[in-house]
Amino acid sequence: MERTTSRRHFLQGATAAALAQQVLAQTSPAGAAGLPTRILGRTGVRVSILCLGGWHIGAVKDQNEAIRIMHAAIDEGLTFFDNAWDYHNGGSEEIMGRALQGGKRQKVFLMTKNCERDHAGSMKNLDDSLRRMKTDYIDLWQFHEMCYHNDPDWVFDKGGLKAALEARQAGKVRYIGFTGHKDPLIHLKMLNKPHAWDASQMPINVLDAHFRSFQKEVVPVCLRKDVGVIGMKGLAGGFPNGRILSELGLTAEECFRYCLSLPVTTQVVGINSMAHLKQDIAIARDFKPMTAAEMRALEDRVAAEAGDGRHELFKSTQTFDGPHHRKQHGFAVG
Repeated sequence: MERTTSRRHFLQGATAAALAQQVLAQTSPAGAAGLPTRILGRTGVRVSILCLGGWHIGAVKDQNEAIRIMHAAIDEGLTFFDNAWDYHNGGSEEIMGRALQGGKRQKVFLMTKNCERDHAGSMKNLDDSLRRMKTDYIDLWQFHEMCYHNDPDWVFDKGGLKAALEARQAGKVRYIGFTGHKDPLIHLKMLNKPHAWDASQMPINVLDAHFRSFQKEVVPVCLRKDVGVIGMKGLAGGFPNGRILSELGLTAEECFRYCLSLPVTTQVVGINSMAHLKQDIAIARDFKPMTAAEMRALEDRVAAEAGDGRHELFKSTQTFDGPHHRKQHGFAVG
């Protein structure tokens, strides 16, 4: 029995490694005015290896500057845009909608997130998002913040998935996924539900290798099920520069190069200035995968402070949970 179990684990590990190599091998070279791209799981769609984060762009004080940043991103080939119904009370979707007028919507793979779990609420979220972003369809619509262990059950039992399937049938949504930043077990519960997800968004950073690791526990399951992996919190959160940079002394290039050396399709990056955009574009254009030894060395540098999760409080506390979702579960906001 012990030999059978060991062999099964060996074969699973070998399969995961082979699938991971397939994702990295899909990486297209950067063009003259483009970023490298990878295929988003079962969708077959190629998207830029960086995704512009909707929360950060909605935090830019000068809305005209936010629009200029998004236009520059599109011109540089960063054409995967992230958003969510609740970001800045809808403000992020509204400013992104303004930026995507004049034919630019067709140049972008547009993702936003549904914050409800029931049928009626989900449909209202979708209608709000379409209106705010001045579009008649969303490329990827994701159930936002699967952060509580009963969230997966709610999505199925309360009619949220039914709404998503109806929206897809109506042509308002092309692909369906889910996000979360709390516990790999919740992601695994969603992945084991009776639905073929197109994408899953999760924390991917060098600290993650040591604490509640999505890259070790969830990514291999996504690869086996052909679910596109979208990384986030590459700098472990924090505004504007990230906890890994400010508290552990790593560079943005080291952090994002590490993330993109894992079998993720794209990494969401928080861009709140033209300088940040230029920095991230340069990192993506020059991207070369780290070797296994380089990745291990970077993991070793942070191991002493990564193992107890002190820099990834979004996994172990409610500090980073959105107020909408806290209220949804009856928790205090503030």
